[in-house]
Amino acid sequence: MSVIRLIAAVVLTFAAIPAAGQGVAQTPSGSTIVASAVSPSRVLHVDVTVSPDGRVGYIVSRQGKLVIDESRLGFLFTDAPQMLRNFKFAGQSARSFDETWEEPWGEYRNIRNHYNELTVSFDEQKWMHRRMTVVFRVFDDGVGFRYELPSGPNWSHANVADELTEFNVAEPGKAWWDEALEWNREEYLIRKTPIEEIGTAQTPLTVRTASGLHLSFHEAALVDYSGMDLRRVQGRVLKADLMPSSTGAKVSRDLPLATPWRVIMIAPDAPALYKSAQIILNLNDPNKLGDVSWVKPMKYVGIWWQMHLDKNTWESGPRHGATTANTKRMIDFAAKNGFGGVLVEGWNKGWDKVGDNDWFAWGWDFSFTQPYPDFDLPALARYAKSKGVGLIGHHETAGNTANYEKQLDGALDLYQRLGIHAVKTGYVADAGGIQALGTDGKIHFEWHQGQVMVNHHLKVVTEAAKRQVAVDPHEPVKDTGLRRTYPNWVSREGERGMEYNAWGEPKNPPEHEANLIFTRMLSGPMDFTPGIVSLKGKGNTPILSTLAKQLALYITIYSPIQMAADLPENYEANPKAFQFIKDVAVDWDDTRMLAGEVGDLAVFARKTRGSPVWFIGAVGDENERRCDVQLSFLDAGRRYRAEIYRDGDDADYRTNPRSMVVEQRTVTSADRLALRLAPGGGAAVRFVPIR
Repeated sequence: MSVIRLIAAVVLTFAAIPAAGQGVAQTPSGSTIVASAVSPSRVLHVDVTVSPDGRVGYIVSRQGKLVIDESRLGFLFTDAPQMLRNFKFAGQSARSFDETWEEPWGEYRNIRNHYNELTVSFDEQKWMHRRMTVVFRVFDDGVGFRYELPSGPNWSHANVADELTEFNVAEPGKAWWDEALEWNREEYLIRKTPIEEIGTAQTPLTVRTASGLHLSFHEAALVDYSGMDLRRVQGRVLKADLMPSSTGAKVSRDLPLATPWRVIMIAPDAPALYKSAQIILNLNDPNKLGDVSWVKPMKYVGIWWQMHLDKNTWESGPRHGATTANTKRMIDFAAKNGFGGVLVEGWNKGWDKVGDNDWFAWGWDFSFTQPYPDFDLPALARYAKSKGVGLIGHHETAGNTANYEKQLDGALDLYQRLGIHAVKTGYVADAGGIQALGTDGKIHFEWHQGQVMVNHHLKVVTEAAKRQVAVDPHEPVKDTGLRRTYPNWVSREGERGMEYNAWGEPKNPPEHEANLIFTRMLSGPMDFTPGIVSLKGKGNTPILSTLAKQLALYITIYSPIQMAADLPENYEANPKAFQFIKDVAVDWDDTRMLAGEVGDLAVFARKTRGSPVWFIGAVGDENERRCDVQLSFLDAGRRYRAEIYRDGDDADYRTNPRSMVVEQRTVTSADRLALRLAPGGGAAVRFVPIR
């Protein structure tokens, strides 16, 4: 449902064309300001510029203070002159837009989409006489802009070598980022450096300036285009760096085309920055699927963690994990404890080593319809349904999309027949190792974030939607808010998840989640697979977390699907912790960050969708953190039972990670709750109204 308050596609006073013959404003560099826009509450201001040699640029200010200094726009092509110089301002239009729309699932039930839009066109004065249009949407807490390239007499197809888009950060500051174009895809620890020490970074890339302003750079609505990294080119100038392609051109598109939105989130502090990520959703098209009531947020368990612990195997043999008997036991455990799904990995043929080839980065032996002989898929689907539990399918491709796409229709048809409404996909291959079928009929090697994979993921999602199947990709393309348009795209991985705590060194450090919340999580939900109450990885190596923090992750790392990832016997041995995991919600009416600092602390309050029950989740870093939480988010005049799961007074991830206190208090909205987070710690609270 979407309620439009005001749409006015008219030229407004916030974007006035300089009158002919009158003086016009200029930048310190000598460029002319040809158009301007302000946000609805006049917090942000955007100027569009043209330099004396015809280069197009933009400037962003917040409350009169420069945020993004003059930054250039344009393109390089593999088969045409660059779009950089020789442009002349050709005209503009503007409109204001204000709506409130309802998420079918998410962190918020209702999201307001309120911006002023400025469309500015420029004509090339020589060479091919092309037109370049830039559309700016200016929100109170951020700016999105994209290019539109129309076709022309000599201009019907674009082979983009790269964008010349710049983000010239005006003020020094610290940046949180991880490396791009490296072998391990997106799965690197977040680095904290001065802006001037950024290399080539993935997005979202987050900055806190010297004055305390918080910025994050990302993109929205990535469709039929190559994903954007950011490369520091000089000083604090970050330049768009599109992911490579095997064919040379990073993007190949017929004209006209519109690029993804380039997004700058701008907020006064860390909690406001998290809220500003709604811009990513707002820059995407509304739901195209219609009724999506079949997409069910849920908690699930699975045959997964035991393979990471080397207790079972994906491949067939005496330690095969995905057997009929094991899966029945997991279905029974899910039904007994109120979980909606059971993920089974390793059920299908193709995991065994054949000759010199194992499945990793190979994938040619995978069948997505044929189970191993010891796994009775139809019988298990029926058994799960009889217990009120759904099987979650698994399609590991090993990055071989050629093999997967050949079988995609049959694989999804099988799930539809069996009543399986969710699938986890996987693309385990080193970066640049995707095997894709080219238009020439040959196999090409591509990047996970390139145009080929952007199109592949959308094909999987749309084909799955036809069969009422939700999709959760691992080793995915980045999240750019397309879950608004395709709500069956429920979650994804796209960073270091819990499995790194199973494998050995380096494990995820205590500040990892507090980093993710202000970087990766600004893009959208993450299937982090929390809840390892044993606090042990492979070989009984310790996880760098307290027990209370494992519970807090269900609140702080958002996903509409949340795994109880540990072994059933570990939950049975930790009934108090397990009780919170059984009680915690996964779908929300409202989300509020009560306190936060990038990499140090995040405290959330979330209200259960369709229920008066609230939750608090808090995670810290390697240091002890204390916060005094005002409970004003609770309904006034109502008493609540606060069920508190907190670090014990002697808790410390290094010396006493299992120390956890479970207690209850009666509270109201007038109360405060003092929380101590141990080193590596956290806290989780459930607020239940008292009748």
